[in-house]
Order: sequence, then structure tokens, then C-alpha cells
Amino acid sequence: MASTDPLLQPLRLRHLTLRNRIMSTAHEPAYSEDAKPKLRYQLYHEEKAKGGVALTLTGASNVSPDSPSAFGQLYVGDDAIVPHFRALAERVHRHGAAVMCQITHMGRRDFWAKEHWLPTVAPSLLREPAHRSFPKIIEPEDIERIVHDFGAAARRYKEGGLDGLEIEAYGHLIDQFWSPFTNRRTDRYGGSLENRMRFGLAVVEEIRRNVGADFIVGIRMVVDEDLKGGLLAEEGIAIARTFADRGLLDFINVIKGHIDTSEGLSHVIPNMGSPSAPHLDLAARLRKSLRGAEAVRRETGLPVFHAARINDVATARYAIAEGLLDMVGMTRAQIADPHLVAKIARGEEDRIRPCVGAGYCIDRIYEGGEALCVHNAATGREATMPHVIARAERRKKIVVVGAGPAGLEAARVSGERGHAVTLFEAASEAGGQIRLAAKLQRRREIIGIVDWRLRELERLGIAARYGSYADPAMVTAEEPDIVVIATGGVPNTGFLEEGEDLAVSSWDILGGQVRPGQQVLLFDDNGQHPGLSCAEFLARAGVTLEIVTPDRLVAQDIGGTNNPAYLRSFYERGVRITPDHRLTGVRRAGNRLVATLYNEYSRATTEREADQIVVEHGTVPADEVYLGLKAGACNRGQIDIAALAAGRPQPVEENAGGRYQLFRIGDAVASRNIHGAIYDALRLCKDF
Repeated sequence: MASTDPLLQPLRLRHLTLRNRIMSTAHEPAYSEDAKPKLRYQLYHEEKAKGGVALTLTGASNVSPDSPSAFGQLYVGDDAIVPHFRALAERVHRHGAAVMCQITHMGRRDFWAKEHWLPTVAPSLLREPAHRSFPKIIEPEDIERIVHDFGAAARRYKEGGLDGLEIEAYGHLIDQFWSPFTNRRTDRYGGSLENRMRFGLAVVEEIRRNVGADFIVGIRMVVDEDLKGGLLAEEGIAIARTFADRGLLDFINVIKGHIDTSEGLSHVIPNMGSPSAPHLDLAARLRKSLRGAEAVRRETGLPVFHAARINDVATARYAIAEGLLDMVGMTRAQIADPHLVAKIARGEEDRIRPCVGAGYCIDRIYEGGEALCVHNAATGREATMPHVIARAERRKKIVVVGAGPAGLEAARVSGERGHAVTLFEAASEAGGQIRLAAKLQRRREIIGIVDWRLRELERLGIAARYGSYADPAMVTAEEPDIVVIATGGVPNTGFLEEGEDLAVSSWDILGGQVRPGQQVLLFDDNGQHPGLSCAEFLARAGVTLEIVTPDRLVAQDIGGTNNPAYLRSFYERGVRITPDHRLTGVRRAGNRLVATLYNEYSRATTEREADQIVVEHGTVPADEVYLGLKAGACNRGQIDIAALAAGRPQPVEENAGGRYQLFRIGDAVASRNIHGAIYDALRLCKDF
């Protein structure tokens, strides 16, 4: 019987019928090899097709040599891409989904000192802060060349068997012409909106000329730059209406905001702490403008797509049911759970692994890495890591010590394998350091990582034994076949030359064991979320705060969509930020504390007085249980590193007198992060 769920209704685009209303919008996960979508790239999109998505789009593909790959994009400037498109299309089509690819020239949004070492080009000589190139002012001959490149590249998409393409026009060359902020020209490509549209229209017309009428062509475009002097919504809607009136496009995918700075990007791709679907009203306004008020709910006119922090099913369903959108993008939600659509169709919405808005995926891209979900370690690793855990041939007894992210994942995966799992946790509740992270109100959604695993453990019949300080005797009394130590770590304050007992940790503050002082110095030698979350917690508590770091900038390892939220909070509250200084010691001076700071560049030592000194320097492994169990383990507690790195099962070693295999994971090994802990657990336990 046909579903009545608005999300599961088909959508017609020209000759193509999409099987439902959920898509994965174009994004570049940096899985490409040689600027081509090879096996890793293909498997990533195929998994979403398996999971029921209607349409998956690959990231922006560059059409010209002077638009190099800034963060792993594809290159479609020659025919070498075609066989890889064919392989990708075949993989996605076999599961009933459609696949398209974005097409672009990045203009000023690029690095010049890469690949061919050609200058970037732009309508005017304005440097983009994010990518830092001073562009060449584009000449008419460049325009003619690039328009031709768009058309030739589009033909390769069709030859590659893709279902269509999406032109990228937010922050890239086409809308750099549209925006009065980036287009200061006085020739026929500048000034009036008609002139500023000239290049973009030429591109779309050339693409359509090359692919014909039986190929889907859409655009993902900025409708409102939300920028002083930038493109206003009225002009953006006028551009969209021009495309609609000329019949050149098959859909419009709506973007709001500008991405030329980290602050701007953080609003275009909003993370936790921001409202759900913050730009949905703009997309709905455009859709209404293209149809007329009386036809908002009709399936007529140019379809409107949109994605921006629509990471829950209820919001997505509302957007379709109320006629606000024709197609809803749930991209990060499917990075977290590529089987999201299939779970909706099966009535298993409660089993969807939630996107918690951590932004780990996108931030890694802007820090030079590949996209990875903070709590789904299989995404992007489909060749070696399973999204669906297979049952083991023989049931074993597994003991997991510690119910932080590593321990919860170890218990979940072992339970999915069909094993009998005993889970010990010393605290009164699960979550470990994630519970501390969630103490900052803005980041409270991160607790979803814990809550989802607890629901899965309940489904599997696994109950944690809380308040159990497991010792070796308790563990061995369970007569386990395998023991997994996931006891995490404890704050590391041992780096101080003096006064370790006078400092408090970020855990003490966030956990409520120590009240914030009035004048606080926070030393962060981690550069990740723990120290910055504590700093923001203190700033919001109204203390006078100075953040000191030995790095050249604060939040060194926090990416471009997350650090703006911290910096906004700090600047709004007058937080003092001191880079390039290392805390070496703490001493008392009456009822005050004195911090000794060392600057490696000047080789000078200075002092600061404060009521309280807080330190964040990672963790020291809590390894007592592990060390106590090593002697009785057949593998002496050792992990075969080569097997682990390759995703292979651990060899079963026989040790005289050994009664169990023993492994430790997560921060019980070394101070890392949530993803590292969960990945440890998945790649180890999937083969138990």
C-alpha cells in the first residue's frame, strides 16, 4: 500500500521520477583520489542509495585549470572523469536512487598556489578572507573560455551516465558576478542586475546547449547573502524568476548567507546551538514567488530544494507537508545515518542515529582532512567498516569496562554481533566526557550521542551496571571470552613544574565540583572543544576571564564552522585572549594565585594574578584495571596494530594460562576525541 507520509511521495523532474522527497545535497567529503570519484567516493554515495535516499549529489567539480581543488573537489576539465562517473552512476542506480554532481568555477574562493599555480580570477580585485588569494580581474577572453569550459564539462556529466547536474552559485564565480559586494565592474558585466546576471545566464545557456532537454540541470544559488552591500533577497528572487521564466532550469536549491569568512560560513552551515532550519522561511518565500500565493501546495512550477540544519525527520516532514519545499536536503543527517530514509519507511524513526550538529564533518574539510561523522565511524570508510553489523557465528561473553563513548559503542557493536555483553560503569550514568561537554547549554545536543546508544543497548537487552568500580576480580568473575577496557582518562595536570595542586581542571568546572572564581585564568594546551567549552561556560557565568594558549591562536584545532560561536561569545563578554604563552607553574600569593607564563619566542617569563587557574591539557589514561588484567590475558592486552589499521579481525593468540582476550580503546589508551574513541570500538568489536 502506498505510503501517505509526505516525505515518501515521489517527485517528477522532467523525465526523472525521484522516489521520495529526501536528498543528500552536494558537498565535498574530500574522498576523491586524483580529483576523481574513485572507490571510496563511490561507496560513500552508494551507501546512501542503499539507505533509500531519492537523490544524492557529489560535491562541486571544477571546470577550468584556474579553479583548482581547494579541498578535495573533483576535476571535470577533461574526459578522464567520465569512466569514474559511469562507475558511480552504476553503483547508485542499482539501488534505485538518482545521482547528480555539482559543477562550478570557484573564482576567488580558492588557493592559487596549487596544481597549475595559476592566479584565481574574479569579477573584481577583492581578496576572499577564507582562501586568501588576490584574484586577477577576469577579462572578457577569460569569460568566453570559462563559459566554454562549463559546457564541455556538462557534456562529460551526461556521457558519464549521471542523472543531471547542479550549478553552484553561492560564494563561487557565478554569484561573485551577481553580488554588488564582489562585482565592482563598470563594463557590461557590472552595475545593473541585468549586467551582473549576464555571465551566469551565458553559463546556463551553454550547459543546456551541450546536454540538451533530456538532462536535468538545476542550480544551488544564494538568494540572500545576508551581507552589507551584498545580494539582497529581492534581487536573488528576481534572478531565480529569470531562470524560471526562461525555462533553463529544472530546480532551484536555496542558500542564504555568505561563505567568504568563517563567521559567515558558520551561519550558512549552522551547527548545534543554532535554531533548526533557520533559512526555511527564505526557501518558502522563493517557492511562493515562483508559484503565486494561490498555488503554494501544488506540484507545479520550478521545484525548490533546500538544506540548512534540517537534521530531524519532523522538521523535514513539516517542510514538505506545508508546501514550503519540494525536496528537503538532509545531508549531515545522512552522514550520521545513511539509512535514514529506509528507517522512516520501516517505521523505525526512533532508531535513526541522530545528527547532533557537532560540525565535525565539515570542520575537518576546512582543516585539510576528510569528512567524518563525530559518532558514525563507518561513514567514509564503507570499504572496511560496516553500517549494519553482521551476526557472529559463535556467541561469546564480552565484558566492557566503562560507559563513555568508546564503551557504549563497544557494547552496542558486540550486542549487534549477538554476544552476551556485561557493561560496568563507575559513575551513576553513562556518557563520560560527553556529559561534561553537554554542560555548556549551547552544546547540549551532543548528549544525543549517548542517548542513541543507550536506546540501542536497551533494544539489545544490554543493561549497564552503574556505580560499579570494576576491578580485575569483578571482571574475571564474569568468565569473559573478551574484555574491552574503555575506562577513559583523567585530567592531566602533571605538566606543571610547580603548583599542580593549586590548579583545577576543566572537568572540575564543567562537572560542578568547583565553583568558578571571580577572576580566572584558563590555560588551554589542547586546542579542541574541552578547553573552549569550559572557557565559554566560565564567560557565560560572568567571570573575568583570560584564556592563555601556547598556540598561535585560540581554538587551534577547532574548524571554521565551530570556532566562530566560541569567538562571538568571548568577544561579547570581554574575554582576554593571550596566545604564544605556556603555563609552567602556579604559586600562592596571599589569598591569590600567581601563574608563571613562558613565551618561547621572546624567551621571557611573565606572571599573572588570578583567583582561580583552570587547566585543559588532555587526559592521562585510567589504566589500572587494564594493567591488573594483563597477566591473565592470552594476548597480554596487545592489539595487532596492522590488523586494526586495515580493519581486519584481531588474531587469537594462545598464551599459557591466558583465559581471555584483553583490549583497551579510546582515552584509556591515549587522549584523543569522541570520533577516535568510537572508531576504536567499531573497528575492533565488529569482528568479535
